[in-house]
Amino acid sequence: MAGRREEKREDLKARLIEAARERIAKDGLANLRARDITQDAGCALGGLYTVFSDLAELVIHVNSATLKALEARLTLPETKDRPPTDRLRNLAQGYLSFAVEHRNLWKALFDHFPPESSPTPQWHLNEHLFLMDVIAEPLAELQPDMPAQDRAIRARTLFGAVHGVVSISLEGRFVGLPLERLSREVDELVQTIAAGAERRRG
Repeated sequence: MAGRREEKREDLKARLIEAARERIAKDGLANLRARDITQDAGCALGGLYTVFSDLAELVIHVNSATLKALEARLTLPETKDRPPTDRLRNLAQGYLSFAVEHRNLWKALFDHFPPESSPTPQWHLNEHLFLMDVIAEPLAELQPDMPAQDRAIRARTLFGAVHGVVSISLEGRFVGLPLERLSREVDELVQTIAAGAERRRG
């Protein structure tokens, strides 16, 4: 009996996550409403709160799924044997293409701020670490003598540079780049940073 109840709960959880994911993808995080989600999932409004403590926790699970999809995009097996500079370029282009194709879901990763009473759980914070790890690996080949702590900071700096130009451009800020130039400029940015790392090694 308990097993059947848990099975139904997991089914409801999956339906709510998928309904919320589709709503965010279509309308953006700012327009997410619990009533719309439960209607799409085919359950009563109160059903959401039998699975999640609040809407913020549901969004964390949607973001978790988005991070897994992003990780799959950035860790393609066919790129692992490429030179480190090419791998960094592939990472940047993969990140950009994911942001363009899944703009609202990608944006929700950075726009969601849970209330102080319900902080982001550590397991979800840990899920973000792959973004730094996949950058640090080719950096280690470009600068093998760099201490691990410095390499981690450099990986964050490189991620911040790429994310920053992608973000302001997709948001249409006046300092952003037109979409038709964004890919080329991101590629040039990464190549410049990688070339600087190689010169310092030499």
